[in-house]
Amino acid sequence: MTRFIVLFCFSLLTLTACPMSSSSALPRNMSLKAFDPHRQDFVCKHEADAMPPIDAQAEAWFQEGLRITSRDLWPDQRDYPKAVVLWQQAAERKHWKAMMNLAGVLIQGDGTEPYVVPPDTERAIRIVEEAMRLGIPAAFDAMGTYHRRAMGVNGDASRAYALWELAADMGSPSAQAFLGRALLAGYDNPKAGIWSNRPVGFKMLECAFAQGNGKAAHELALDYSVVDRDYGKAIRVWHEGVKFGSERSANSLATLFGGAEMTRGGPSPDPAREERYGALGDALYLNPDLRFPNLDKVLPLPPAKLPQWDMSQPQTLIDAAKQIVPAPKVQPTPGSQRTGRAHIPQGHALPRNPVVPASEFTERFDRLTAHVEPQRDPGTAPFSGYWLAQLTQNLRAFQVEWNERQVPLRYTQGEVFVSPDKRSLGEYAQVIGVRWHYLGQPVKLADPEPPIEAARGIARTSRIPMPFVTCRGNRPCPRTGIWEPHVDEGHALANVFDSLSRQAYVEKDQPFPDPRDSYLDIDPHELRWLWADNANQPAAAGMQIKQITLSDLHDEQGKPLA
Repeated sequence: MTRFIVLFCFSLLTLTACPMSSSSALPRNMSLKAFDPHRQDFVCKHEADAMPPIDAQAEAWFQEGLRITSRDLWPDQRDYPKAVVLWQQAAERKHWKAMMNLAGVLIQGDGTEPYVVPPDTERAIRIVEEAMRLGIPAAFDAMGTYHRRAMGVNGDASRAYALWELAADMGSPSAQAFLGRALLAGYDNPKAGIWSNRPVGFKMLECAFAQGNGKAAHELALDYSVVDRDYGKAIRVWHEGVKFGSERSANSLATLFGGAEMTRGGPSPDPAREERYGALGDALYLNPDLRFPNLDKVLPLPPAKLPQWDMSQPQTLIDAAKQIVPAPKVQPTPGSQRTGRAHIPQGHALPRNPVVPASEFTERFDRLTAHVEPQRDPGTAPFSGYWLAQLTQNLRAFQVEWNERQVPLRYTQGEVFVSPDKRSLGEYAQVIGVRWHYLGQPVKLADPEPPIEAARGIARTSRIPMPFVTCRGNRPCPRTGIWEPHVDEGHALANVFDSLSRQAYVEKDQPFPDPRDSYLDIDPHELRWLWADNANQPAAAGMQIKQITLSDLHDEQGKPLA
């Protein structure tokens, strides 16, 4: 009977494991439908639609793990052991990206001294298996790689391709890009991993491209340039690939604008564009996590003229092309909204342990209090800083309340203390002394923690301009600058589309990007774009070249700065 069950499960070639208690029931050994490179069709599915919900705490742990292992850090500064702890915590809450990152670190080990994580292949595979049980497309893609490279499982190319095909059908953009490229060949050569099935290959690449996959963009553009000799279309798709973080797309455009294909119909040499794409390619080589949705701010496609850029500062170019995230809202610090002597500069606070300024310290005035008798001269400040007046003797309730109402006041050395309002002290005004307590000089507070994307170096911060400026996507752009799109609530593609990586730099009176050009079935009128400012400086009188800028040109009311 057992033999019959095994044969029955094997013959079905189902996409799920057979209900058996042996090791063959593990997802790593699941029964699979054989890879079919000559399939007749492919239905595009998006990974975002298959993802389980993520809770806020798990996301915070995940992002912190990314921050402390950021490619913006030197290798010996990346704290992989701590990241493993954080991602494990997030994985326990079913955060699928944390699960995949954790497995990626453990499968072969990672890190540089002193932050090294030793390999734990079996643990990595079990994590991926748990993600497979959750239906995560990326987990099936990863398991395919493990089988192909014999990483903790038996090396089996047939199983690898079957898993990659399953992952592609489930919505994995990585698997779609990989298999899409494999199917674009003009002939079959299984040993080389290529087959002739261009219609399906293109559909897979287009589906991955719609999800913002840079590898898919590069392969599509490569085919347009090599097979179709359609350099105009190739340039547009490669350009999008750069926005998606494709180093190869950036390098391909640098080569193309260097004149490499001019004799075969490619563009004429354009040294400025060649240099800018090259700088972006170098940045992506150092940090593959970068994305450049606002690329058109610094590098618009021809025939648009390039804005001015200081070639000695490539980081300006890179930062300007990054996505922008809202800067932390500035909260008034204590005393910053008071006036006169009571004002404490914004972003500063009085120290817990005040210290007498060294230049003003004397043996005569070495204490942090100054006692003043009301019937005498009100007295002077022994040294500069903030002082707090407090009544000192046999206090009644209303006088205790008086003490509580006092705020620190700024005096410079030798200035006369302001006498308290005697009317507020009642009949005891002539006998109650006032002691002025020295609270020190204000110190600068630490800047607010930047958004995690900015801390990781993959975004820069900007305040949201007020008042809000919005526009429907089927209308001309009303104002030059960076715009952020939002699809109408309830749209079927909201999970795929709504992302900071969909930002775009658009010139006034130009059309907004059309999602249909990226193989997304979203009509422009279903989008509302929010203006985020950050426009380049307009050309000076008599000049035609605009200047790239990272600073906002408008105040909080949307008025131009002087």
